[in-house]
Amino acid sequence: MKAIRYRAYGPPDVLELQEVGKPEAGDDEVLIRVRAASVNPGDWHLMRGSPYIFRAVAGLTRPKAHVLGFDLAGQVEAVGKDVTKFQPGDEVYGVCKGAFAEYVTVPEGGPVARKPAALTYEEAAAVPTAGLTALQGVRDKAQVGRRKVLVNGASGGVGTFAVQLAKVLGAEVTAVCSGRNADLVRSIGADHVIDYTKEDFTRGTQKYDLILDNIANRSLAACRRVLAPRGTFVHNSGSGGPWVGVVGRIVLLLVSSLFVRQKLVSLMTKENADDLAALGRMLESRDIAPVIDRTYRLSDVPEAVGYLERGHARGKVVITL
Repeated sequence: MKAIRYRAYGPPDVLELQEVGKPEAGDDEVLIRVRAASVNPGDWHLMRGSPYIFRAVAGLTRPKAHVLGFDLAGQVEAVGKDVTKFQPGDEVYGVCKGAFAEYVTVPEGGPVARKPAALTYEEAAAVPTAGLTALQGVRDKAQVGRRKVLVNGASGGVGTFAVQLAKVLGAEVTAVCSGRNADLVRSIGADHVIDYTKEDFTRGTQKYDLILDNIANRSLAACRRVLAPRGTFVHNSGSGGPWVGVVGRIVLLLVSSLFVRQKLVSLMTKENADDLAALGRMLESRDIAPVIDRTYRLSDVPEAVGYLERGHARGKVVITL
C-alpha cells in the first residue's frame, strides 16, 4: 500500500510517499481502508519536531514514529476475531496515528464511530480532531447556554466548528478573524465579527462569558480584560517559541488561575467514540457542517501540510484517496 513516511525533522519535503506493507487487523482491531484524511497543526509540529521540548517524547534527533496524519474516514475492510462493534463494509470516521495511508488499523474501542450517512468521506474526515476540540472547549469547559462567547481564530479548523457549536448551544457568538473571512464566519452563524487587522478585541468594552483562544495572539492579561468576572478563558493553541512553544502559556494559565475568580484553562482534547457519535448526530441533522478549504491527493500531502503551516487556511484541509 501507499503511505506517507518521514525519517527526519524538517520542512514538508521530508515527507515521502512510499510503498509499505499493508497492516493486518489484530484480534481486537479493525482494518480500515482510508478514503479521506485531513491535516491538523499537530502534523506540521511533528514534521518539524517543533517546539523542541516535544522531541523528548517524539525523538531527540529524529522521529521515533515515521507515520503522520490523525483524522480519517473510510470503510471497514476486515475485523479481528474479538471485534463485535464493527463489521466489513461499515463506513466509519475517527482518529488514529498514520492516517496518511491507504490502510490503517485501530482498536475496536478507539476513537472511531460510524460515519454520518449525510456526509461524504471528505466531509467526515474534516471533523474528528477539530470537531472534538471545539465540542469539548465549548460544551465542557463552560456551560454556554444564552451567554456571550468569543472565538479567536474563528475561520480555522477548530474555530469554524466552535462558532457553530456555540450557536447550537444557544450562545451569542463573536468571531475574530481577518476581514476576508468575515462572510464565511457569518454564514456559519456568527452574530458579530471583529476584523483583527483593524480592531483589537481586547480593547473593546464588551465582556464575554467564554473566550476560546485558538491562536494566542494576545496576552493573557489583555484577554482577561474583556472576560466576565466569572467567565472562562480556554486556551487551545498558538505557536509560542521554538523551545517550549505554548508550554509557557499553559504554565502561566495554571499559576494565574490560583489567584483570580475567572476560570483559566488549557484544552487537551480527549479523543473518544462517544463524542464522535455526538458530533455525528449534529452533522447528520445538519446543525453543524464542516468547512473545507482545499483538497489534495495523498501524493500531495507535503504541499497540503505546508499550506496549513502558513496559517491562512479557511476551515479544514483534506486529503482524498
